[in-house]
Amino acid sequence: MSMNQTPASERTHISFFGKRNAGKSSIINAVTSQSLSIVSDQKGTTTDPVYKTMELLPLGPVMLIDTPGIDDEGELGELRVKRSYQVLNKTDIAVLIVDAAAGKSPEDEALIRRFCQKGISYLVVYNKSDLLSEVPQAKEREIWVSAHTGLNIHQLKEKIASLKPEDSHNCPLVQDLLDPLDLVVLVVPIDKAAPKGRLILPQQQTIRDILEAGACPVVTRDTELKDLFSRLSVKPRMVITDSQVFSQVDKDTPEDVPLTSFSILMARYKGDLESSIIGAAALDYLQDGDSVLIAEGCTHHRQCDDIGTVKIPRWIQNYTGKNLNFSFVSGTEFPEDLSPYRLVIHCGGCMLNPREMKYRIQCSLDQNVPITNYGIVIAYVSGILKRSLEPFPGIAELLSGR
Repeated sequence: MSMNQTPASERTHISFFGKRNAGKSSIINAVTSQSLSIVSDQKGTTTDPVYKTMELLPLGPVMLIDTPGIDDEGELGELRVKRSYQVLNKTDIAVLIVDAAAGKSPEDEALIRRFCQKGISYLVVYNKSDLLSEVPQAKEREIWVSAHTGLNIHQLKEKIASLKPEDSHNCPLVQDLLDPLDLVVLVVPIDKAAPKGRLILPQQQTIRDILEAGACPVVTRDTELKDLFSRLSVKPRMVITDSQVFSQVDKDTPEDVPLTSFSILMARYKGDLESSIIGAAALDYLQDGDSVLIAEGCTHHRQCDDIGTVKIPRWIQNYTGKNLNFSFVSGTEFPEDLSPYRLVIHCGGCMLNPREMKYRIQCSLDQNVPITNYGIVIAYVSGILKRSLEPFPGIAELLSGR
């Protein structure tokens, strides 16, 4: 990820739905003035969701998603329809494309109900209106267009822009905890698991957010942290560390300097920090044979000592002393049925937009399955969770009595 690009997770996600041959791909190409999606008279040209990041005025940075037809058939078709419905979990604005001559189908009506259930802003777009003898008067949340002639395409872009959701983040990443010129130390291990030549996304975003506050980020490796403190003439406002080195950074950071992690900041930024803290307590109630789901929002090449599949399971086994079963999912895969699990442990979710992260959290809570995240689990089993929550006013009280 280039540092001068808006991360995909921070872009407004606009998803285009509809039956096969309603003209979803043609509408996307007309709205963007680019040939982003393949257009064909053959039904089912789009077989998997197609993602494209771009600048779309007047919205700004967006993620456009072209989905398979919701009326696809056969065994593979059912899987494609399922993929289309999965896209709803990350959709900020839904655009339903309908063949103007055919009108809305039962599948279209079912999708609209899902939009409403999920609180997604939506627009119904009647395409191929140039084939009608007379274009009807548009009702609320409707527009009649033609991707072929360009009829009302400009107005369609304006209507989509008017549906832009409010900022879905509950709070800034860290800047609300800082004053101008505060010194913030960021601990970034550079080991075999670190990406070559760049910082990972949460580190990039935290640096930017610190600068937005007018504060001063100082970045160091964990191996130099102790020496760094001996050279500082000003006490840092806080230390933010990669969770994997939490224990060592805790030892090397003076007790009067607040300490937290990038992962905990992400839980607060786009998830639900309180439910994640409460969820971590489920570690104390796990029994032999219980199943734990570990979920990551992205897919990457796993190292031999991978944080999600190796380190966290090992630390949990050592902490609980129980014989547990671990399952792993990554990327867009997240089970709808969480009943087999006693606990869900999620990554920080830096590659997921807030809507999808909150969907996953709510999915767990609705099924009474505790959910927490990597950094909180690591702090919990290391005995430093209370300290890691000191930077957040009012949060530490959740740990009272624990």
